Amino acid sequence: MRAVLRADATVDVPAARLWELLVDWPRQADWIPLTRVRTVAGDGQGVGGRVEAWTGVGRVGFADPMVITAWDPPYRCEVLHLGPVVRGEAGFDVAAIDIGRCRVTWWESVDLPLGSVGRAGWRLTEPLWQAALRRSLGRLRRLAETDVQR
Repeated sequence: MRAVLRADATVDVPAARLWELLVDWPRQADWIPLTRVRTVAGDGQGVGGRVEAWTGVGRVGFADPMVITAWDPPYRCEVLHLGPVVRGEAGFDVAAIDIGRCRVTWWESVDLPLGSVGRAGWRLTEPLWQAALRRSLGRLRRLAETDVQR
């Protein structure tokens, strides 16, 4: 079974500016709580590039290695999660609404581990994960709009 999450937000910045912020991998720590991302192969700016997220606090957490599978700036980035904890696909889609406004969608489709236990856990925690995705996009929106004003 797959866990599917999707959230979107309207951001009052040009699509190209939001894209720059989305794929500034180290900067994701500014808007995704408890997560740091780094480039591990290539420059992280195209198909085949590899990035790795660390989600957790201190040494308690997990690595999430990813390879970029689609790259269409400033509109689409897809990754394949390759780790033992998170496996599946994810991506960002950016659509220009007008010259200074865009819509970003963040989606995840990941395999649930642990069989029936994982499925039961997902049913209990899905609303929390969905809220976390929406909250992160809200932080991204505020960060992007604040950066543009500088």
